[in-house]
Amino acid sequence: MKLTLIFNPFSYKLHEENLRIVQRYFGLFPPLSLAWVASIAEKAGHDVDIIDARTLRLSKDQVVKMLKKDRPDMIGFMMTTYMYRETLEWIKYIKKEMPKLKVIIGGYNLRVYPIESVMDETIDYGCFNSAYETVPGLLETIENNRDPGDVPGLIYKRNGKVIQTDYPHEPDFNLYPNPARHLLPNELYAEFPTERKNFTVMVTSKGCPMGCKFCEAGGTKYNPRSIQTVVDEIEECYNRYGIREIDIFDYEFLINKKRAMGICEEIERRKLDILWACRARIDSVNDELLGAMKRAGCGRIYFGIESGLQEMLDRVNKRITLEKVRESIKMTKKHGIRTLGFFMTGLPDETRESLKATVKFARRLDLDYVQFSKATAKPLTTLWRDLVASTGHDYWREYILGNQEEAVLPRPWTELTNDEIDYLTKDAYVKYHSRPFFLLKHVLQLRSFDEFKRKFRGWLEMKFSQEDVSKADHKFEAYIESKSHLEWYKKMSKWR
Repeated sequence: MKLTLIFNPFSYKLHEENLRIVQRYFGLFPPLSLAWVASIAEKAGHDVDIIDARTLRLSKDQVVKMLKKDRPDMIGFMMTTYMYRETLEWIKYIKKEMPKLKVIIGGYNLRVYPIESVMDETIDYGCFNSAYETVPGLLETIENNRDPGDVPGLIYKRNGKVIQTDYPHEPDFNLYPNPARHLLPNELYAEFPTERKNFTVMVTSKGCPMGCKFCEAGGTKYNPRSIQTVVDEIEECYNRYGIREIDIFDYEFLINKKRAMGICEEIERRKLDILWACRARIDSVNDELLGAMKRAGCGRIYFGIESGLQEMLDRVNKRITLEKVRESIKMTKKHGIRTLGFFMTGLPDETRESLKATVKFARRLDLDYVQFSKATAKPLTTLWRDLVASTGHDYWREYILGNQEEAVLPRPWTELTNDEIDYLTKDAYVKYHSRPFFLLKHVLQLRSFDEFKRKFRGWLEMKFSQEDVSKADHKFEAYIESKSHLEWYKKMSKWR
């Protein structure tokens, strides 16, 4: 069978947790879930392509033209709840042009709303859990013209009814083949702090046993890949794809300190010159582990801090203390590892005063990067369950079904309005990043001219309106590309 997986472009949504400007500069990331589906299907002997239409800036017409040329048996899409409707528009457009083409969807949204996700007539199949057994099983079934009822984890329609098969167990994550990065434009990916090329992301474990009320993974089973498997994938990235920087997207990379230490020691033993970042809880780091991480190439740790007030942390079941935050950030910086702090605005019982205290706390920590996200009732979070229970209305379900217009979700847990939260979130960014010493320090840390352009433009759009920046865009581009500016940058780099 020939399978083509498509990652479609998407625009900013009102119900997103990030500000529009933050989402714009957050980065271009590889569609790792699709790359995993591709490798699973390839391992089963099928022919697979990935079209990253978002990164390559391809239109629907261009993708249809590619599909008509390649003539796949089936196409697949990843469905996130936020972007469900845009992805569905792409499916409808392609199906109109190629009505006999079979469509399978998978992704996070199908774990929340499996039946609702496949209701549209253009969708033939849905994979509501891992693709590990479902996708190869479905492709083999279609190839041999058999009944799909024996394929585990599958949703499909027959005689107007939606049928959902059983999915008896979660597969061992360690058995997954490495993502099919050979099907991706690895040289085009980057995130805001990226320092090296090529860049990619990795996931080395699933789930998180912690119980933060705002996180969709809270209380889920921890399913890690082995030390050997993780470092083998890193080495493959390095040797096969020329990748020199990796962002590890695990919810909590350091939850098993022995495993994390083993990964660091194995990277160092193999002498892999790789720069990497990870996400971690404040209470997961210690002096010995940080030392090993630094020697293994860790350049950044993204810490979930959330608030500068202890009572706010307790309300969302964060189970950390402000003193531990100060201690861990100081310890991390001592080892020469840059720090990013995740903070939230609009938390339960949030006020203007509590948010000001959070910004003040963040500034005192002297983090290298910060991200202020709006507390949002995302599907499968405790905030979402409480909101549905209190209002009797499931925004996300109705949005998937097309009965709910795109809107900003209510936040009944705080007296701040959504407009106030937007304003205060942007103000927090501006106040944090506009300090003269902070700006000077970041200029001196720049590693490339592309990094300078990306960060300078992001700062301009955060401080001023997009309209004002757009009006001066041609002048800005002329300035940063000028010979005098390049000479200045070279001198600055040499002086640094």
